[in-house]
Amino acid sequence: MTSASTPETFPLKEARRLVKDLQAPKPATYWFDFLFSNFLGWAAVGYATVAEAMSAPQIAALIVAALALYRAVLFIHELSHLKRGTFKLFRFVWNMLCGLPLMVPSFTYAGVHIDHHKPQIYGTKEDGEYLPIGIENPWKLPLYLLTSLVVGPLFAFRFIVLTPLTHLHPKLRQLVWRYFSSLTVDMTYERPESTKNNDRTWYAQELGAFAYGVAALTAVYLGYLPAKLLIVWYIVVAIVFVLNTVRTLVAHAYKNPGDTSMGRSQEFFDSIDIPGNNFITPLWAPVGLRFHATHHLFPYMPYHNLPEANRRLTTQLEDNTPYLVAHRKGLIDGLWRLWRDAKAYQQAEKLEAKALRAKN
Repeated sequence: MTSASTPETFPLKEARRLVKDLQAPKPATYWFDFLFSNFLGWAAVGYATVAEAMSAPQIAALIVAALALYRAVLFIHELSHLKRGTFKLFRFVWNMLCGLPLMVPSFTYAGVHIDHHKPQIYGTKEDGEYLPIGIENPWKLPLYLLTSLVVGPLFAFRFIVLTPLTHLHPKLRQLVWRYFSSLTVDMTYERPESTKNNDRTWYAQELGAFAYGVAALTAVYLGYLPAKLLIVWYIVVAIVFVLNTVRTLVAHAYKNPGDTSMGRSQEFFDSIDIPGNNFITPLWAPVGLRFHATHHLFPYMPYHNLPEANRRLTTQLEDNTPYLVAHRKGLIDGLWRLWRDAKAYQQAEKLEAKALRAKN
């Protein structure tokens, strides 16, 4: 996992000392940021629904809706890291105003993401947020973008149709929990039963998503809501998932085949920071996720303190070289490196196989 240009270890002890005062979340920041993003997003959804189809105002509203709700929904990442028993009202409000109507209640991410941060699981085949795409055929990368177009309808189907059906047969319920209840990168991920403990209100959330979905479809059928709203909902959700897939592709180098676990330094060097532009980069990597490598160093640091942590580690580490190894210049640079590294690995594999055939 290291190369000639990659240090063997990261000065974690020194880094912890530099950012030890940045661990406390600010509730007011969470509330204002989420509520503003969420209400802006749903207001734009409403405008896009009544605007003339394919008009400039509708297209602008769709873009605003997608970007605002993308930021709002990614607070699901913060919820997975907040200490259990804290921010109870915020968790409830987030689900009611954002998670449930978008068909991604918080339990779909809680537990799955915490496992992603466990040293014995990160980068292995048990990690639902990791695939070795950095060493696979690079032409698989566009497929990940295409699959993101159907995630929204699939989750709607899971909660509206499968939820009541799972109560008819326990085995079906187990299968739906294991294979169809997680926001992951790996579509073959098998979710363990133990992750139910990471968000113990999961059952209420499941019923809530079912109720939201049935209520919306019923209102459209009875004429209380325009059918056009469903089309706008799909477009916005599809854009959100595409953006998140692009962001996820540059969150890690994805070079671990998955057979062995990785140390903390290896985990950091396999992760990526893209500080970028303070105005543009947060649009596609909101809620602190442009500092993903730094987040893996300090997973419980609140998102609003990550920019300051990045500044300190860049300027105050005695030797900041190991820290800057994880930095990328921008989104295009991150995607290009992922494609280039995957292509180089595949070419090396072919040459090695050719040499073995010639030797035999």
